[in-house]
Amino acid sequence: MKEIAKKVKSDSFILMASSNEMRNDCLQNIINNLNKNREYILSENQKDIENAKAENISSSILSRLLFDEHKMDTVIAGINDLIKMEDPIGKITLKRELDAGLILTRTTTPIGVIGVIFEARPDALVQIASLCIKSGNAAILKGGSEAKLTNRALFESIKEAVLEAGLPENILIQLEARSDVGELLGCSEYVDLLIPRGSNSFVKYIMDNTSIPVMGHADGVCHTYVDEDFDLEKSVRILIDAKTQYPSACNTTETLLVHERSVSKLLPKLNEAFKTAGIKVYADKEVLSYFDNADAANDDSFHTEYLEKTINVKSVKSIDEAINHINTYGSHHTDAILTNMDANADYFMSRVDSANVYKNCSTRFADGFRYGFGAEVGISTGKLHARGPVGLEGLCTYKYKLYGNGDIVADYANGNKEFHFREL
Repeated sequence: MKEIAKKVKSDSFILMASSNEMRNDCLQNIINNLNKNREYILSENQKDIENAKAENISSSILSRLLFDEHKMDTVIAGINDLIKMEDPIGKITLKRELDAGLILTRTTTPIGVIGVIFEARPDALVQIASLCIKSGNAAILKGGSEAKLTNRALFESIKEAVLEAGLPENILIQLEARSDVGELLGCSEYVDLLIPRGSNSFVKYIMDNTSIPVMGHADGVCHTYVDEDFDLEKSVRILIDAKTQYPSACNTTETLLVHERSVSKLLPKLNEAFKTAGIKVYADKEVLSYFDNADAANDDSFHTEYLEKTINVKSVKSIDEAINHINTYGSHHTDAILTNMDANADYFMSRVDSANVYKNCSTRFADGFRYGFGAEVGISTGKLHARGPVGLEGLCTYKYKLYGNGDIVADYANGNKEFHFREL
């Protein structure tokens, strides 16, 4: 593994200096190859689906595992968006004259080599590989074993596109063996960043067993809070979307908090909507009687990421109680307020400590594609260095470049010269 990572690191320096045109050509080649091999890729996915069903894989994993015509078209649309975006490399974010003829710039640059370990989502492989190419980062990719055949077919199309564009062959590497993950964690001299996407226990294992910086999120325990003054029709529509549009996604609402003054107005109608949508409810004792299909919630319920059509419902006495609940039980991923009161929305959004905070819309919007990032390598709930959906900007760091003409520090230390800072 170290020999593989060493080769990736070496080729990453070539990719880092490549032109935007060359990287865009590679992305266009990926689109062409995905379309050319579409039938084969989809048939391989069906084999993965059949194998997963035979092993009684959960419905949430099956949902993420599916790679059909719609998902193919979606990832291709994301790559097209990436091609249209400006080059993220080489942007000057600071230019300052320190003294006459001594110019400092801060310039964006790729991170280097990124290891991405992700769950059974074949579309994630395409998104991650495309984002890494556009941002000039080499990548070592390890997908879930449930999607082995689909990932292999997709990677073959992507790797062919890399070679067709004249880029180095080792800028993208696919790992398949489970043992590769443990070995990758020991490659700190060659891998600059790890992005794990999976269960809470898996992400914690990665963090505890490597000295490589880790970025990502473990759980998606997301909340929607319905305030004391709200629009009933819009709120029901939003809540159904936030829970059912794609239940196995990490940005699905798992807990609904309702101001006690809004309970009698919202819950009868929401009960009917939940029954129609087939949503199971765990409710606290104050609101349990409002639901026909509900069990009592407990403390564990509010820590749970269900990833299916199940939701917690809890009554709160104030917006502050809602905020405190979210900051205590949430995973700092995505949380929303439904309200007609702008001041309350501002109060909520400034105090909820999450990567994404929303007013009057579904938590399902937390996504790099929907943010116009082209796609995402994942959603970061940390605060360094990227937060929220991580797209091109989150895959870049920066370096300082200083342009001089025989300048030495001794001249400034002994007083012969002085700095005259001037923004350029």
